Amino acid sequence: MLIKLNVEPEQRLEVMGLVDIFRAKVVDLSDHTLTVEVTGDPGKIAAVQRNLNKFGIKEVARTGKIALRREKMGQTAPFWRFSVASYPDLEVKMPSKSTLSTAKTTSGDSEESSQGDVYPVESYESFSMNQILDAHWGAMTDSDPTGFCSHTLSILVNDSPGVLNVVTGVFARRGYNIQSLAVGPAEKTGTSRITTVVPGNDESIAKLVQQLYKLIDVYEVQDLTHLPFAARELMIIKVAGNTSARREILDIAEDVFRAKTVDVSGHTITLQLTGDLDKMVALQRLLEPYGICEIARTGRVALCRESGVDSKYLRGYSLPG
Repeated sequence: MLIKLNVEPEQRLEVMGLVDIFRAKVVDLSDHTLTVEVTGDPGKIAAVQRNLNKFGIKEVARTGKIALRREKMGQTAPFWRFSVASYPDLEVKMPSKSTLSTAKTTSGDSEESSQGDVYPVESYESFSMNQILDAHWGAMTDSDPTGFCSHTLSILVNDSPGVLNVVTGVFARRGYNIQSLAVGPAEKTGTSRITTVVPGNDESIAKLVQQLYKLIDVYEVQDLTHLPFAARELMIIKVAGNTSARREILDIAEDVFRAKTVDVSGHTITLQLTGDLDKMVALQRLLEPYGICEIARTGRVALCRESGVDSKYLRGYSLPG
């Protein structure tokens, strides 16, 4: 959850005390506002809002709940395609690619053209596809000469049954692909905030915003793409690894990425990470050699930075030596 507060300088010390109690993080600070990032169960989120409500909550952006099953200590490892790096004390010979390809060839050509449930599906190796489950899927650079990039929209709607279906129906009718979607209660009772990421150019997104404003249950639509904004995602990732590889995995996750360990078993480690898309992708790629068992990710939540600081321009800046 991202929560923006109306905080005067004389109240800042008290607010920072509550931030430390709930183990929250400050993501933006201006003269009269403070934006905080909080993760946890629904009870913790409700307690944070209840304690911070007296200062004046300006905006709230929340995601839904994500979960992964906890593994039991002492159980044998289930069949996962883990890497040998996850179990350095085991001398396991993994089948080579040539062996797998030979086995596939000997099984007959009939299986290659009948992958579907009812109708045969031809092989798609001749053309490229966007794998929607890849960590980097949907990421677009701002250097595209056509102006085509990912736009982050913040939509304030009435909290009524079916409103999400109505809003996403506008995207579907106009042929837009939703890359990310996060919905949660907003700062006012009876309202919800939808944060979505949609690819397109400025002209097409402006027309989409006009269509959204025509809906009765839509109160406000804001395109945050060209504004300084704070964006966060939450990821829970379960990595295969026994006690021999555990220290190496924790060094990468906790020391470098500041991830939190939420569950440990004899053969897995479950980590929690918050940050932007690039941070999620970087950790996932570094942990892939150990073997990733399961991943659960939320959509992106975003709020405009009142300080006016755009972190995109700070990434390429280096302090003078």
